[in-house]
Amino acid sequence: MKKIYVVLGLLSLGLGIIGIPLPILPTTPLVLLGMILLSKGSQKFHDKVVATKFYKKYLKKYNKKRGLTIKEKGAILLMSTTMCSISFIMIDSIYARVTIIVLVIIEYIYFFTRIKTLRKEEKDLYDI
Repeated sequence: MKKIYVVLGLLSLGLGIIGIPLPILPTTPLVLLGMILLSKGSQKFHDKVVATKFYKKYLKKYNKKRGLTIKEKGAILLMSTTMCSISFIMIDSIYARVTIIVLVIIEYIYFFTRIKTLRKEEKDLYDI
């Protein structure tokens, strides 16, 4: 099973990297999915992911308390929405544009209905 995670992780990571110059492929979600899959398939890669600043800043607290502060949610959504907006502008296909809009709406709904919003005091309790 670990080999399947590694193969799928490398595939997702590769597609994410290809998506950097191609606006039709969503880079950030594919790279994050690739990192998740690779970390499940390889302890060495998992240790590298856990050591990154991004993990420590956003995901470590989320894994401990299953929540983010409104400021952290805003930063993640701003970065994601900016990338999706660039794709939206560069693509001529109406179907691709509708898909991007639907995905951004789903992302916002998920962030504000499924991810707990922590108060600053709660966040500080879980800073390590």
